[in-house]
Amino acid sequence: MTPSQTLAAELRDAWRVQVRLHPFIASGLLVAGLCTLGLLLAGIVSALGNGAGDNVRHALIGGSAGFLTTTLGALLAVGMGRVSQRRQDAMLGFAAGMMLAASSFSLILPGLEAAEGMLGSGRLAALVVAIGVCMGALLMLGLDYFTPHEHASTGPCGPDCERLGRIWLFVLAIALHNLPEGMAIGVGFAQGDLGVGLPLTLAIAIQDIPEGLAVVLAMRSAGLSCSLSVLVAALSGLMEPIGALVGIGLSSGFALAYPVGLGLAAGAMIFVVSHEVIPETHRNGHQTPATLGLMGGFVLMMFLDTALG
Repeated sequence: MTPSQTLAAELRDAWRVQVRLHPFIASGLLVAGLCTLGLLLAGIVSALGNGAGDNVRHALIGGSAGFLTTTLGALLAVGMGRVSQRRQDAMLGFAAGMMLAASSFSLILPGLEAAEGMLGSGRLAALVVAIGVCMGALLMLGLDYFTPHEHASTGPCGPDCERLGRIWLFVLAIALHNLPEGMAIGVGFAQGDLGVGLPLTLAIAIQDIPEGLAVVLAMRSAGLSCSLSVLVAALSGLMEPIGALVGIGLSSGFALAYPVGLGLAAGAMIFVVSHEVIPETHRNGHQTPATLGLMGGFVLMMFLDTALG
């Protein structure tokens, strides 16, 4: 067997072990993945049939904005001296606050409004969006368990992670982090409503700047070179336009796919904030500046959503 075939076989064995150890999470990932794939295929067929070219262009532009601001944040680290851990935690807290507010004001609330308009019932609308939120959380939970990656706080995670180099583990971790942001942008533009898509894109683009900077600083502190850290962080931003296409595909199928997609993107973002970002900002004893940063990001996003929406 070639080395690549050997690695693939070992990964398959590692995934089987993960399935045996975590059957509930594996089942959740399977269900969420199949539902997401179904929504995506229906959305692609619908988008091609309905000529929703403007919506796709808006989603790509929004996702590209996230890529560019992630790159900008990464480039800010060039020539920068040591940034205190306290300031890094505050920046990540700011990004987390904007993601939480975007999930609430730009995804969940429009989803509830859209579903209620379709179903004529607030309870049914809440149920539809809640299903989407749960699907997003299950999807990210399953990816977290079954994708090899590395967190700065907990180290390597996922099946057979010891076989992959640290650089690739970092790349996969950042990609998992950026994917739901891109999906959220795509869902926001799925119905051509700029009042939903623009504030959401602006919020994600703004928070990508401190996030890109913080990622580079974390990678440098782990021993990677500055140039390689910047390159990896910038390339990870490409997941945002890709995620935007996935998001608009999820939400362009049958009518209820739109509020379900909004809930799914919100659930994925909330999971990432709670599972990765907030624990990372609190692990060094800087809970107060991290929390103040989170509150600042939340308030700024709330203002942007009101002013632009």
